[in-house]
Amino acid sequence: MICRLDRWLSALGVASRSEAKNLIRAGAVKVSGQVCADAGAGVDTETDTLTVRGEEIDGRLMRHVVLYKPAGILTAARDKKQPTVMDLLPPVYGSIGCMPVGRLDKDTTGILLFTCDGELNHRLLSPGRHVDKVYFASVEGKLTDRDVRAFAEGIDLGEFKAQPAEMEILRAGAAESEARLVLREGKFHQVKRMFSALGHEVKKLHRGAFGPLTLDAGMAPGDWRELTEEELRALKIAAGMEKETES
Repeated sequence: MICRLDRWLSALGVASRSEAKNLIRAGAVKVSGQVCADAGAGVDTETDTLTVRGEEIDGRLMRHVVLYKPAGILTAARDKKQPTVMDLLPPVYGSIGCMPVGRLDKDTTGILLFTCDGELNHRLLSPGRHVDKVYFASVEGKLTDRDVRAFAEGIDLGEFKAQPAEMEILRAGAAESEARLVLREGKFHQVKRMFSALGHEVKKLHRGAFGPLTLDAGMAPGDWRELTEEELRALKIAAGMEKETES
């Protein structure tokens, strides 16, 4: 991505636009090893290196993250009263616009993706793309084959009818049951509303996979890391942005 040097520093959260201009004029900024005193100079944020006051800065403006969302955290960019998933990442991710792909309810745990790519974000959430999301739910009451069929047929939730979804009963007890779900859409409180419509209140909900990505076995709630190139490519293939190469 090509942009102005002062805008680069501002986008990274290194300094405000006016502060960036002052730093640049003072000779405190190097681009690819050379002092650059021109705030309007064009830079390549993917290939140029950046040093400010002798400190090397990661200048990438396009980043993608996977987070193990813990319970009790809002999926939001910011909130005045409660902690959000953005508080679990270094501030630079918010500065460059690396935002959550969709949302998980406050008490829901599991895989949550972040990206700076608006098109990728939109496509991954589009029901027409059929990007699977896998959930594990603990619910009140005993699940039966009738519930499985209801999910497969799609459940009327009033203002819309949920698309058909796969539901596998993992354990059916008189007081509590466990199930694995595969959904291709993710509207507000959808999983909870689908179960509630069948008379089962959700006690715990965990998302284990989003498209081709699953949580690392060693990740704990609150852990995060950037996606690998292979994972990003797999997501773009699932989103229809790239074609899968034939082996």
